[in-house]
Amino acid sequence: MARSKEFDPHEALQAALELFWERGYEATSMADLVERLGVARASLYATFGSKHDLYLLALRRYIETRRPSPIEILSQPGPALPAVRALVEHYAVDSVNDVRRRGCMVVNAAAEMLPGDAEVGRLLDANWTAMETALTSALTRARAQDELPKGRDPRALARFLLVFLQGLRLVSKGSPDPGRLRDAAAQALSVLD
Repeated sequence: MARSKEFDPHEALQAALELFWERGYEATSMADLVERLGVARASLYATFGSKHDLYLLALRRYIETRRPSPIEILSQPGPALPAVRALVEHYAVDSVNDVRRRGCMVVNAAAEMLPGDAEVGRLLDANWTAMETALTSALTRARAQDELPKGRDPRALARFLLVFLQGLRLVSKGSPDPGRLRDAAAQALSVLD
């Protein structure tokens, strides 16, 4: 008869996510994971596979469980441009309030793991593509609703905002100056006028 697991895999995955988010992939050893999760090394391997497999699962969970979800913010019914502005403002406020200076796990993964890790690259590209698509859709709606001038290219604006938001999160990890982040967000929002 098979022995039942002595730990909750969902809780263990969340704890692994927090540890990888705090330290990054390379600075997190299997010994660190065993200690933080309170799970035997053999059980971790049996449940999650390798450290890299566990990292990918944690990164995927981070992407899927962010609240509020950028796509949810952008998909609200009604005027579209306020939703785009709300997303930029959310990123700015969240970045300013990141007192632990963890940044965004997606941005952290890109900085640490790319271009060398194809699996992380595919996961991040899918995330960025989904966000770009949601931004493009919202900006296309904004243009159709006369919230955005007709000559504006929704896809180009979406790409700019995606790159800006990811850069904002990266700078927030090292910048103790909230004014820098707020001013940058205000300038990014000005491209929507």
